Amino acid sequence: MAANPRNGRPYRRLCATQRALLLPCWWCGKPIPYELTGLSAQRHPLAFTLDHLVPLSRGGDLLDPANARSAHRKCNSARGNRTDHNRQPVRSSRRW
Repeated sequence: MAANPRNGRPYRRLCATQRALLLPCWWCGKPIPYELTGLSAQRHPLAFTLDHLVPLSRGGDLLDPANARSAHRKCNSARGNRTDHNRQPVRSSRRW
């Protein structure tokens, strides 16, 4: 069985490079608290994660810097593997 490519040095280097840019979340536009690291960042919903513009399940390259984006953990999870840049549709209220 092959090793997990996300544990390799090239992926960690890409994450470190993206983190050093201190960019806001590309999905929601809000700032990312980059001071969250280690154990405190593993489950925090606003922690930095590396998101991919073209999802890996849709043929995106894991190590391509042009495909890498900074995102909150919750935004990355909510987006899933969608490729469109449209947000979730706004739900109407029950007052019709």
